[in-house]
Amino acid sequence: MMPVRMLASMMSPAGAAGKLSILIFHRVLPRPDPLFPEEPDAARFDTLLRWIKQTYRVIPLEEAVHGLQHASLPSRALSITFDDGYADNARVAMPILQRHGLHATFFVASGFLDGGRMWNDTVIESVRAARQDSLNLEKIGLGEFLLDSASARRHCIDSILTRIKHLPPVERANAVDDVAAAADVELPNDLMMSSSELRQMSEAGMTIGGHTVSHPILASLTSVQAASEIGEGKRALEEIIGKPMNLFAYPNGKPVRDYTRRDRDLVEAAGYGAAVTTAAGASRPDSDLFQLPRFTPWDRTQLRFLGRLTHNLRRDGERV
Repeated sequence: MMPVRMLASMMSPAGAAGKLSILIFHRVLPRPDPLFPEEPDAARFDTLLRWIKQTYRVIPLEEAVHGLQHASLPSRALSITFDDGYADNARVAMPILQRHGLHATFFVASGFLDGGRMWNDTVIESVRAARQDSLNLEKIGLGEFLLDSASARRHCIDSILTRIKHLPPVERANAVDDVAAAADVELPNDLMMSSSELRQMSEAGMTIGGHTVSHPILASLTSVQAASEIGEGKRALEEIIGKPMNLFAYPNGKPVRDYTRRDRDLVEAAGYGAAVTTAAGASRPDSDLFQLPRFTPWDRTQLRFLGRLTHNLRRDGERV
């Protein structure tokens, strides 16, 4: 791995020419999920961390933001982040991070703590648990889907999520309710963290960041609604962990499509010091601190994984 490490050092040196890589994860499952084989499980996450440690210097995101501001990043700087607030972040991912002596920032949508469920997970778990061989969604204009194999169920999930993701919030909620009604199954209420788990993660030294209240597409909201989602989410999480938060992640996170310049400015006005997107690329000292790009390669071999991560250092990241 020395050639990859040397290349990363050349492309991401210390100081004023430094670059920051930020990895984004959502879940770390206890065991592989046949519906989502690309989602890392505990063993896979452990392997990824070993690969990362061999090539990059993993630093807390707040420390990295300070390094960007003062052009003082170490060479091969990298930060790890998680979005949404899944319970497996606390129960599976954090112990593995601690075993490796690594830090991560967890961006949490406050409205789903303590038994809530994100709209996309209602769709996923409805399709996963449906007992019938097909799911008829013609009532909401989505057609009918076969459910006779894991690949068919995944196709159904992906098709539904893609077609309703950017609907106005009320329309999307109604569509999700219709999917759940058609599946007619009991849905889990333990997918997301509890307030207690969130507090324990903060006390263990992990950083907690804001991710709105209900994970909306900010660009689809009015200014008043967007400001409320950003500000109320911040206040709720700070009350739980008992300390101020400085970092924010845009839901979905694609510039223009998911958030606008207005939303970027609302995040800054809410008192955050930096924010991350889901546009690929690496940050530089002259990057907009409220539009820091993130990226995670999913290659299955060490050379390809690290090679793609190193190649990502060439990209600046799309911005609004």
